[in-house]
Amino acid sequence: MTGTESSTDHRQDGILEVAVLDLRGSDAPAFEAALSEALPLIRRQPGCQSAEVRPCLENPQRYLLLVNWVNVAAHEQGFRRSDDYRRWRALLHGFYEPFPLVEHYGPPLG
Repeated sequence: MTGTESSTDHRQDGILEVAVLDLRGSDAPAFEAALSEALPLIRRQPGCQSAEVRPCLENPQRYLLLVNWVNVAAHEQGFRRSDDYRRWRALLHGFYEPFPLVEHYGPPLG
């Protein structure tokens, strides 16, 4: 680490955004259709290294969102302030019950 970096600066290793997406009712097919339109919106963002959503094997109404960003700012100041985020929100946010907690994780340990 150089003198200008802090212990919370993860530009080298990136950060992982994680959200458990619980759906209301039996909306999984409609959610997956909307998701196919929404994922390209986040994947094309500056600072997005990858984005995927995985279905839960035990609960068909639960999905896991995993997005690798170069840093938290790329997500919060970049994507969340973009027109693409407004479209993402319109496509997906009506499916969630409850609204998901979104957290950011640092580089792998070890």
